[in-house]
Amino acid sequence: MAAPTSHDTHATTEAQGHGEGGLPQFQTQHWAGQMGYLLVLFFLLYFLIAKVFAPRLRRVMDERRETISGAVATARQVQAEAAEQAALAQADLAKARADARATAAAAKARVTEEANARQAAEEAVVNARIAEAEAAIAKTRDAAMGNVSTIASDAAGAMVERLTGQAATKAELDLAKGAV
Repeated sequence: MAAPTSHDTHATTEAQGHGEGGLPQFQTQHWAGQMGYLLVLFFLLYFLIAKVFAPRLRRVMDERRETISGAVATARQVQAEAAEQAALAQADLAKARADARATAAAAKARVTEEANARQAAEEAVVNARIAEAEAAIAKTRDAAMGNVSTIASDAAGAMVERLTGQAATKAELDLAKGAV
């Protein structure tokens, strides 16, 4: 068997009727059928899109829009509740701070009052001791002054006796003491 030549192969194809004019979609005798199929396919696709796919897509988009708007509304409600809770917490905190300040001020006033009372009691004790000490000092001073007078009289008498050689009388010493 001899291998067919390229000329034989080409002749075989032409013999079967395939070599007459190129692509069938560009041949005018096939256009009427192609237009019919095109219109059928167009209306079939239009029907599927308009009656099946578009409503499904619209339903999904509506559900999504409702879900999103519901979530946004819930989020706004939760945010409003959180803001309300925060305001209540701030009010409670301010009240607690005011109560704490009032308690601290009352405690400070009580402690100050107690300290003042203790200080007054201590001052009274100290003043009493000072008065006792001043009385003791005055008593000691008066006693010392009484002794000074006697000592001064004795010293003056001793000086007069030493200087004059004669002892001075008590009346002379009292007279000299009164002159000073």
